Amino acid sequence: MSFAIGVNSSSENMGFDENKQGTSANSTDYLNAAVSKDKEMAVIEPSREKFARQMSEDSILTTEDDDDEDATGKIDLGPQCSLKAQLEKDKDDESLRKWKEQLLGSVDLNAIGETLDPEVKILSLAIKSPGRDDILLQIPENGKVKGNWFTLKEGSRYSLKFTFQVNNNIVSGLKYTNTVWKTGVKVDSTKEMLGTFSPQAEPYTHEMPEETTPSGMFARGSYTARTKFVDDDNKCYLEINYTFDIRKDWQQ
Repeated sequence: MSFAIGVNSSSENMGFDENKQGTSANSTDYLNAAVSKDKEMAVIEPSREKFARQMSEDSILTTEDDDDEDATGKIDLGPQCSLKAQLEKDKDDESLRKWKEQLLGSVDLNAIGETLDPEVKILSLAIKSPGRDDILLQIPENGKVKGNWFTLKEGSRYSLKFTFQVNNNIVSGLKYTNTVWKTGVKVDSTKEMLGTFSPQAEPYTHEMPEETTPSGMFARGSYTARTKFVDDDNKCYLEINYTFDIRKDWQQ
């Protein structure tokens, strides 16, 4: 295609030059040069098209990967070491020492020992709604809830509150994810970064932002969901697969 366009353009230029004063040799040289140039463009243009197609394909693949909820870019955080070793590092740097003490708080180093991996245990889960008692959710040991886990009233305000404990080492980038499906179609996906936490005897408490359940005939019914707690290393500390209902009224 590029070659054909180039020849037509050169022919028009050659006809225009014939009306000017000049020798046939000059016209022949001009034609040879134009054809030679068109041959070069015929080689270059397909390469450009191939490059453009490759870029387009790469962009599509990247977008598809980004849309995949399980596609996470793992960050290399370097070799892991125990909490005691962390405190020994840069101990002569006053600012770093104070920052570490502030982060660790009242950690009993004798209790944590030399364990490398952090341990995060979700202690409780509860659904809060204004004017009602909290709905306490029993955490299943195997991560699978039998039957309907809870029921929410349509158009009601609610929030999730949970407590968790961190042991052994610092957990970096702990986050909460929740995905909801209805009749096999994903209808909601939530991700919230909780933060970085040091081990301590007292549990941490976190409350999610308040939300409102949908309402109407099409909103009511049964839903399936998956909740996960993971860290920067993509280590999962708890995964729960469950079902819940949205009804006209709260469950009695």
